[in-house]
Amino acid sequence: MKKNLEILFEDNHLIAVNKPSGVLVQGDKTGDQPLSEMLKEYIKVKYKKEGDVYLGVPHRIDRPTSGVVLFAKTSKALTRLNKMFQEKKIEKTYWAVVKNKPPKDQDVLVHYLSRNPQKNKSFTSIKEVPNSKRSELTYEIIFELSNYFLLAIYPKTGRHHQIRSQLSFIGCPIKGDLKYGFDRSNEDAGISLHARSIRFIHPVKGEKIQIEAPPPKNEKVWKAIRKLYLKK
Repeated sequence: MKKNLEILFEDNHLIAVNKPSGVLVQGDKTGDQPLSEMLKEYIKVKYKKEGDVYLGVPHRIDRPTSGVVLFAKTSKALTRLNKMFQEKKIEKTYWAVVKNKPPKDQDVLVHYLSRNPQKNKSFTSIKEVPNSKRSELTYEIIFELSNYFLLAIYPKTGRHHQIRSQLSFIGCPIKGDLKYGFDRSNEDAGISLHARSIRFIHPVKGEKIQIEAPPPKNEKVWKAIRKLYLKK
């Protein structure tokens, strides 16, 4: 995996990578090697660093999700990125593949999500319930395949499994997402949710940055999207 890291952006302060589905961003109880450790090894070798390599993790995406993940190579960058994420100054776009056509071609979804840590799942409701958090996203249909719809998702909040839970609630579970109601798994055991792009002002240089992650190459529906929609 280390040799196959797809680096999307790198300078002295930041590094962004296109995470494959099935890879953890940070370590957990499984003991599987996370993306953060792979990147530390990459930096250590590339720059011939001795000792420990600093790498800050300002955000994460779910293990079965693919796409762009941004890391900080300095503590200054991490502190500023953390603040930017908290203040919602970083714009994210996701792509999701669903089988069922959404009720509207474009809509704003506002729900309340309740997290169940034991099941590692979030439950969606229309009205506020105890311990729930307001969750908002905008979606639009951007491409139609023979059996599926490609949605662009613009989350306004960043709740646990928000996109997966909210889309399932409106009858559009993401392809491969057994946990949220899709009927079968994907070939790679991931789900067809992809962190497509991230836009922000560089925390140190002050420049506008947009980082875009190509969708996966190894799953049939993404191959079709790359060929028919992206023409690549």
